Amino acid sequence: MHSEKKGHPFWLAIPFLILYFVFSLYPHLTCGSPADFPRLQSLYVPMRDGIKIAIDVWLPAGLSGGQRIPAVMRSTRYWRVQDIVDASLENASDYKTAQLFNGAGYALVLVDARGTGASFGSRAYEMTADEVKDYGQIADWIVTQPWSNQKVGAFGVSYEGNTAEMLVVNQRPFVKAVAPLFNDFNYIDHLAYPGGLFLNFYTSLWGNMVGAMDRNDICGLAGVSGGQCEELRQKVRGVKPVDGDKDGTLLASAVEQHKANVKVAEAAEQVQFKDDPFGPDRIKNLSEIANPSGHLKEIETAGTAMFIRAGWLDAATVSGTLSRFLTIRNLQKIIIGPWSHGGRFDTDPFLPSDTPSQSSPADQMNEMIQFFDLYLKESPSARMESNIKYYILGAGTWSETKVWPPGGGTATSFYFGPKNTLSNALSPLDEGRDSYVINYDATTGSANRWHTNIGGGDVIYPDRAEEDRKLLTYTSAPMESDVEITGNPLVTIYASSTAEDGAFFVYLEDVAPNGRVTYITEGELRALCRKVSKDKPPYKMFGPYRTFERKDAGPLIPGEAAELTFGLWPTSVKIKKGDRIRIAVAGADKDNFARYPLQSEKVPTILVERNRRFPSKIILPIKK
Repeated sequence: MHSEKKGHPFWLAIPFLILYFVFSLYPHLTCGSPADFPRLQSLYVPMRDGIKIAIDVWLPAGLSGGQRIPAVMRSTRYWRVQDIVDASLENASDYKTAQLFNGAGYALVLVDARGTGASFGSRAYEMTADEVKDYGQIADWIVTQPWSNQKVGAFGVSYEGNTAEMLVVNQRPFVKAVAPLFNDFNYIDHLAYPGGLFLNFYTSLWGNMVGAMDRNDICGLAGVSGGQCEELRQKVRGVKPVDGDKDGTLLASAVEQHKANVKVAEAAEQVQFKDDPFGPDRIKNLSEIANPSGHLKEIETAGTAMFIRAGWLDAATVSGTLSRFLTIRNLQKIIIGPWSHGGRFDTDPFLPSDTPSQSSPADQMNEMIQFFDLYLKESPSARMESNIKYYILGAGTWSETKVWPPGGGTATSFYFGPKNTLSNALSPLDEGRDSYVINYDATTGSANRWHTNIGGGDVIYPDRAEEDRKLLTYTSAPMESDVEITGNPLVTIYASSTAEDGAFFVYLEDVAPNGRVTYITEGELRALCRKVSKDKPPYKMFGPYRTFERKDAGPLIPGEAAELTFGLWPTSVKIKKGDRIRIAVAGADKDNFARYPLQSEKVPTILVERNRRFPSKIILPIKK
């Protein structure tokens, strides 16, 4: 079973780990004989407004003037390439990535986003409109090169996955296919503020990390100083300058411009609602302008084919994967596995924590390249159909579907009952309610679905039995047969509170006959944001649509039960015969989310209703 294990120094989790799965996987190839085109170039490409964007271009060894090949872009705000002191080609930080793609017949183009790395400019928020336009202009540059076959793709993990998807917004007809891997379809709803709750630990760590990168501060990024800093600088200087910048003057000028970048953590701390202005420039509608979810019309119009990989326990990003699938008609090849952020680790909570990933990094990359081959190579090939291949937690098996949720499931209600029971039937005689004093020490730990999104670490939920003693729980009778839960659970809690605001966390868990409690998934909602909107949601969502805007905020009324209906993050899991289903309710997750109510030292008490008038329950999509 999953167990606690020691963490690594934070600097080892810098975003270059996003490309972990191509490092040390492929044998070094020779650089080849002299050719018409250089093996590697680092240069600036000027944008429409004069801002210079730094790129690296890797071409296959021995590529001659008569050959034409497709290109794939990987654009990042995490430094396109490290400046390694030993500057030999084979020691370049991206060498093995280049070998992989060059060996498959592709040019690899690495891009520093505007206001980051060695690129000039600044950024008032992440994924600015200018940054997105830059990617289209880099693609324009690619197809003018004498080696280009006029077809471009893009790939990346996490933020780099978002840049791949946002490239499509530019609607370039020669961008034929992209691979957003483990990306944030909507980083506001699925990472920074899920359920309207501020994931403050993540924003703080991520903001400090990118701040150090924007200063080109390798020691600050690694968290070292003094002799350790000097030792590190003997190996890595920071971000790589372009070839023509021999004395580093251009890089220094670019880094100087980065000083105008927004301080992400400070700006995020000031945001309470989705329509609050962000940062010194008071950016409005950040969720709509800075996420792929806000540009679905452009993406669908472009018609670009998409290869998408996601993990059941990677923050809440899988929810965006499924929303995209249900909202736009682009061809989408989706694989949802038991993976951490980036796919390095197996996260099936029913398996030992050291279980290797079922799909190796090499397999993952080769599968993506095979997808690109269908759309970027000159030879005609059969096209794929949209579908979802998904792993069933606890079963160790895979299934496929062309619809979501898959067929064969039944929406089954489980009601909160007396004596902490969970039952398919609501007792007609039960007029009870349960009192729960919020325990602010409750936590899901620091190796969970939220922490993996920074650095790609493993997801480990230890036995929850002890932690559940801090929570309000409801547990079913043992299952009479194996059951599969695949889809989007929906919980309804009728509750009052002694406070006007609060956080409601609901965990879906499995209780084995030996008493071990295994985390499956969760959902959360800030009580102040509970109002359900009558507006049409911008994309297909699961559960009621809420704006999370200030105008729709409403305090709880002491002594008055409020309806809190919200979805849990989607899952697919097998509950074995003899196991029981548990619902655990919490009011805090101290290692992950801000404390609610804000700026209050009082500890609230909530009353959860469980009666005919207010039947608190969870609806599970069950396949028997």
